[in-house]
Amino acid sequence: MARARRRTDRRVLVAHPAADLYGSDRVMLETVSALTERGWSVTVTTPVQGPLLPEIAHRKAKSLLLPVPVLRKSLLSPVGLLRLAAGSMVAVARSVVLLRRLRPDAVYVSTVTIPTWLVAARLCRVPAIVHVHEAETAVSRVVQTGLTLPLLLARRILANSEFTLRTISSAVRRLRSKAAVIYNGVPGPERVVPPREFLELPLRIGYFGRVSERKGVDVAVAAVARLNDEGITARLDIVGSVFPGYEDFEARLRETVSTRGLTDLVVFRGFQSAVWSAMRGVDIVVVPSRLEEPFGNVAIEAVLSARPVIVAGIGGLPEAVRPFPSAATVPSADVDALVTAIKGAAADWEERRLQALRDAERAVELFGVAPYRSAIIREFEGLDFRG
Repeated sequence: MARARRRTDRRVLVAHPAADLYGSDRVMLETVSALTERGWSVTVTTPVQGPLLPEIAHRKAKSLLLPVPVLRKSLLSPVGLLRLAAGSMVAVARSVVLLRRLRPDAVYVSTVTIPTWLVAARLCRVPAIVHVHEAETAVSRVVQTGLTLPLLLARRILANSEFTLRTISSAVRRLRSKAAVIYNGVPGPERVVPPREFLELPLRIGYFGRVSERKGVDVAVAAVARLNDEGITARLDIVGSVFPGYEDFEARLRETVSTRGLTDLVVFRGFQSAVWSAMRGVDIVVVPSRLEEPFGNVAIEAVLSARPVIVAGIGGLPEAVRPFPSAATVPSADVDALVTAIKGAAADWEERRLQALRDAERAVELFGVAPYRSAIIREFEGLDFRG
């Protein structure tokens, strides 16, 4: 379908499943920035409106709404996948109409949660790159294979970590030959504000991300409660919001905070589009996820901010923080281990603080936006555009 064009006249359709400003949303924006800076014309589709859209416009790209089914975790069952497949037929037809109107040279599918775009791209003979940000292992083999099989339709697969690549290739081995790992490009703060030199009470702990059981925010609350029970005054800032439909979890968490008498020490700050101001206000960042994270943008944001970070030792989180001595890893959902790690960081604060400042510089080299954008451009310019 796509005619050969000059490199500076290339068009790409970016298909994204949400309009938020969390991890994969921000990575997609870095992809858009890389392409528009290189002279590509970019159109981004999302199924809903949200704070992502002004950011797309800021990067000189177009955006449009096109409702398509999005694979949520509630659908990760054999019955759920069948229901998704049935509801995807109309979405494929809509996507094909749009592709024939826009005539892009390539389709970039941001995450595997919108597989209908891969089908539409194949039907229109447009080469597709799919960027995998998911690594679901806590599901049955049948579900994992069903989630992964649509990737066979892609021309190229990008995984955000070695852990993610191992997960998808264990389900469908043929995918490894067309896949590559590109670590997320994570923008850092305009200026690194060093952690406070003398660590006085209260300890200031920060949690950044979705307010969900999967992310383990309740583990962070339990750890702060334990610290205060032991006479170590600690405060927890929760920066993030609940996903629509899961408000009951936040209500239960707030009730726990109230029951434990922590109302003045656990502060729900809500979603913030830029986390740097809130990050500057904490001493230590915790990423206590219960289930596998494919990478860990929040952990890298903490390192870029020169804040010691403690992560759960599952999924791609250990891989993300492995290069940084100021980071610590603890068993997932282990409140005792998290408390011990926080106390260890506080006891060794002078060295941990200095190491965090060194790690912030190293993080720019490894996970900054410049190396990410260069890698993305190499992938797009290496595509075969013959359809």
